[in-house]
Amino acid sequence: MVPVTNDVEPRRIGFFLVPGFTMIALTSAIEPLRIAKHVTGRLLYDWNLISMDGNPVVASNGLELPTDLAVSAVKAHPLIFVCGGLGSHDYDNRTAFAWLRRLDAGGSTLGAICTGSSVLAKAGLLKGYRCTAHWENLAGLIERYPDIDFTTELFEMDRNRLTCSGGTAALDMMLTLIAQDYGDDLAAEVADQLLHERIRNRHDQQRRPLRNRLGGGHPKLLSVVALMEENLEEPLGYGELASSVNLSTRHLERLFRRHFYKTPTRYYLELRLVRARQLLTQTSMSITAVALASGFVSASHFTKSYRGYYGHTPRSERYAPTPNTADLHN
Repeated sequence: MVPVTNDVEPRRIGFFLVPGFTMIALTSAIEPLRIAKHVTGRLLYDWNLISMDGNPVVASNGLELPTDLAVSAVKAHPLIFVCGGLGSHDYDNRTAFAWLRRLDAGGSTLGAICTGSSVLAKAGLLKGYRCTAHWENLAGLIERYPDIDFTTELFEMDRNRLTCSGGTAALDMMLTLIAQDYGDDLAAEVADQLLHERIRNRHDQQRRPLRNRLGGGHPKLLSVVALMEENLEEPLGYGELASSVNLSTRHLERLFRRHFYKTPTRYYLELRLVRARQLLTQTSMSITAVALASGFVSASHFTKSYRGYYGHTPRSERYAPTPNTADLHN
């Protein structure tokens, strides 16, 4: 057991649940706090769950979680995390935004878990800070808030803003917080209890390395795919991709067909269409703007390609009804 002095005042942490929040990210944040008490025998952290009205909130997996407090009962708080998830980019509650701004003015540290960053951004509380969010949502956030310094880091701790990319990244962020508060030994013991063999730092990648995501593959093929992913708005030409790795276009095509069962052109197109779908569902950009940001020269070409891949138009994608979070697990 890691020794901790008896006169420790527990650090208070609040978790504000946005409807559709991601359960695994929330529990990944809370469990290290609980285990810190287990291994020290001291209440080092005290936490509560907060909702707009104090009623239960439905997570993205359909589970309903009771909460302890309504925002109206929280006039001040040392540390509040906004817990986001499915649909948080559309969250638009002026009362919640005003509450968060009052907390900030009162000296609170504000944090975000998963897409909670989009809530803080919409409330105007991330300007001038480094922050992060889940990799799938970063493109949309960068387009929506070009004046905010969004990074691809696993988590960010920039002064009185603590943000993480979601999932188990919340675990690493909280373990880092424990290390800052009580030392590396306690953080390591908590990690051991969680069977978490290594505490990742903020620079660790959100996603698996490209080699692992693609199941290995030819080194030059991986280099070309990386170039494609880095150049979606202004796609590189077929010949330019091949020459970047000193291959002929014919050789490059053979590699793509052998490993991906499709041409390089088709693979590149699908990457751009996936990016377009992220922008359509996570931003209010016009369809023409989404087309240009995804490397298409015209809205008509974009619409034709999108329909061919997804089976419906970009417009119908944007205006599809949002699923009820209570039904998401079905």
